[in-house]
Amino acid sequence: MNIAHHMIVVFKYIIPKNYSGLTIFPFIFLKNKNSLKDAFFLNHEKIHLKQQVELLWIFFFVWYFIEYFIRFFQYKNHKFAYKNISFEKEAYKNEQDLNYLESRKTFAFLKYL
Repeated sequence: MNIAHHMIVVFKYIIPKNYSGLTIFPFIFLKNKNSLKDAFFLNHEKIHLKQQVELLWIFFFVWYFIEYFIRFFQYKNHKFAYKNISFEKEAYKNEQDLNYLESRKTFAFLKYL
């Protein structure tokens, strides 16, 4: 599935506090329209779109929350738990490479476990 078919929506009320965006395939929700100008941030969210497609959407969220709770138990800290979820590690590490999605291998997030 081509992730080029996505929709970006500016809607601050769906975004959790202290976050700028949220991706739920096929939507990228942004807290404010200034984020539309941030190519790295949008690339980060597009990486999440790809991850969600690979895991048929629902399994992405199941995995995401299970891994978050494992990391939270491991680090006893929300920020460390969030930053160490494999999906987030892949997205943060590659968000500045605007060509990453063109060369990204399927299930690439697994190497960040």
